[in-house]
Amino acid sequence: MAPRFAQGLLLSALFSLLTACHDAETRQQIDIEGKTMGTFYSVKVSGATTPDPHQLQQEIDALLEQANDDISTYRKTSVLSRFNQYRGTEPQPIAQGMADIILQAQRIGRDTDGAMNITVGPLVNLWGFGPEKQPINIPTQDQIERARQQVGLQHLKLISDNRGEWLQKDLPDLYVDLSTMGEGYGVDLLVNMMMRKGITNYLISVGGAVSSRGVNGQGRPWRVAIQKPTDQENAVQALVGLQGYSISTAGSYRNYFEQGGLRYSHVLDPATGRPINHKLVSATVIATTALEADGWDTGLMVLGTEKALKLAEKKGLAVYLITKTDQGFTAVMTPQFKAFLAPDQH
Repeated sequence: MAPRFAQGLLLSALFSLLTACHDAETRQQIDIEGKTMGTFYSVKVSGATTPDPHQLQQEIDALLEQANDDISTYRKTSVLSRFNQYRGTEPQPIAQGMADIILQAQRIGRDTDGAMNITVGPLVNLWGFGPEKQPINIPTQDQIERARQQVGLQHLKLISDNRGEWLQKDLPDLYVDLSTMGEGYGVDLLVNMMMRKGITNYLISVGGAVSSRGVNGQGRPWRVAIQKPTDQENAVQALVGLQGYSISTAGSYRNYFEQGGLRYSHVLDPATGRPINHKLVSATVIATTALEADGWDTGLMVLGTEKALKLAEKKGLAVYLITKTDQGFTAVMTPQFKAFLAPDQH
């Protein structure tokens, strides 16, 4: 498990030309794009009337900037960085949004038996996928074991009281990394903004996390494409309609390095301290919030196809898994995911 802030888009938002008819009313659409969390964001809004794009982008950027100030490990002065730099064990104050991420991460971490682990930062940094960007050298087993001694969800405690939200660690060197859920958190922030503004037709993406509701400027439902696990940007694997739900994809094929003829993925297994080496290359999850989807996709990627599918079926998750085989790629999905497929995809 490693930062997703540096990854490119794993999901691409597409206008559907397959379903629905034009609305009788004249629609407008505004498209806003920008950079955040080391990746790109996109906000598309449609309706009979639309907000001023310049003002909306200012509000979007301000909201995402605050998120970075809270949870970025790349900013030395962020709330999270200060917590990681702190070498004591007293509870430290954190923002409500940061507490929401940690609570969700703890739940998914327990459900995945630690496969999704936000304390895996020491391993992320050791393998050169963190903000320190160390020279690429394969860590020794001794280095890996030393880093693993500083990893564990049991060492992190979230406290809520009448004064606010607090985070406590019982290992001074514990390093929390929330980047695996940062994109989903960013999407949820923007979705909540749309709700406050009364906007009901939107498509929002931050990196590999996407949420949509309503229709586009042509009066057609938004469609989101799951990308094939290749280096080609627009290779589409499947199309889904979300209608108020969110989707997130984790993949092992974009952020990696090669050495000695071997490929080392940024997706790390906390149980071994090493990059995953199974055949699951992409895990996509649809959930009620982007934060939840963004947490589950990473945990499922670590587990591998068989364990991920078994857990998804047990939890009733909407999951789509792509596995590499000797003949190419194969895909499997849960019944809950199939319900979201575009009509011609069934």
